[in-house]
Amino acid sequence: MAANNRRMSGKKGAQVGSGGNRRRGLEGKGPTPPAEMRKGHVKNRIANAKAKKAAGGRRPVPKGRGGKSSSEMVVGRNPVFEALRDGVPASTLYVQQFIDNDERVREALQLAAERGGIHLMEAPRPELDRMTNGLNHQGLVLQVPPYEYAHPEDLAAAAYDEGEDPLIVALDGVTDPRNLGAVVRSVSAFGGHGVVVPERRAAGMTAGAWKSSAGTAARTPVARATNLTRALEQYKKAGVAVVGLAADGEHAVGDLEALSGPVVIVVGSEGKGLSRLVGETCDFRVRIPMPGGAESLNAGVAAGIVLYEASRRRS
Repeated sequence: MAANNRRMSGKKGAQVGSGGNRRRGLEGKGPTPPAEMRKGHVKNRIANAKAKKAAGGRRPVPKGRGGKSSSEMVVGRNPVFEALRDGVPASTLYVQQFIDNDERVREALQLAAERGGIHLMEAPRPELDRMTNGLNHQGLVLQVPPYEYAHPEDLAAAAYDEGEDPLIVALDGVTDPRNLGAVVRSVSAFGGHGVVVPERRAAGMTAGAWKSSAGTAARTPVARATNLTRALEQYKKAGVAVVGLAADGEHAVGDLEALSGPVVIVVGSEGKGLSRLVGETCDFRVRIPMPGGAESLNAGVAAGIVLYEASRRRS
C-alpha cells in the first residue's frame, strides 16, 4: 500500500490549458500585404519617399557611421589661402606672433573672418614649428577637422528613400586625393548619390580632395568600407548591379542597359585597374572605347564618362 501511495504521489495534477492560444496560433494571418506596405521592401521605401517629397522632407545621409579620419594641418601662406578660398572645412587658423603682414596673410585672415566658425589663434613660431614637425609654415597653419564618413549601405538607402535608383561610384586602389575629389565632383554633377572608398591603401577626404571637389564634397557623401569586396556583395544583395571599368571589358559603356537602373560603378587605379577579387565580384565589366589609342584614363575622367552615360539613360 505504501508503495502504491508513493506511485500515486508522483502523479501530476490538473494542467492549466492554453485557453485556445495554440489553436489560434495555427490560424492563418490573412493575405500577404502588398510590397508598398511591407517595411524594408524597395517599393515601400519608394512609396515613403513620395510621401516625404509631397510633405517637403528629405532624408540626409547619416554621417560618422563609416568612421572618422584624423585631423589635418595645411601649412604655408599660399596653401592656407587656397584652402580657405576653395571651401575646405577648417576649425582653427593659427597665426604666428609678429608675422610680416603681407597681402596673402591679410587675404587669409579676411577669408577666415568672412566664413565664420573658424577660431583665430596667435602662437609663437616655436609652437608652430612643433605643431607642423618643422615644416616651412611661413607663419600660417590651418587645422582641418576629421572627415565623418558615411556607411556604404546608407548611400543606397538614401537614394531609395528619395524614390530614385542608386547611382554610386566605388574606387578600388585609387590613392591620389585629387582623383577622389574629381570623382566626387562628377558624382555631384550627374546626380549620383555618393562615393565609396576602402578604409586602407586608398585616398581619403583630405584637404587636397576637398579642393579638387570644388566644394561639391559638402553635399556629396563619401562612405568608407572596411572591406570593399564585402560592401559590393551587400549592394548586390540589395538589388544594385555592380559594374566594373576594365580595358578588356566584355561590354562597351554605351551598350550596357544595367546603367539605367540601380548601379555601383567601380573604378580601379590607373595602370593596375581593378583588383582580382573586386573584378570577380562585378556583375558586368565595361570598357570605354578610345579610338585615339590612349592606354588608360585617370579615375576622375573615367568615372565622369560612365556617370554621363548613366545620367543620359535615366533622363
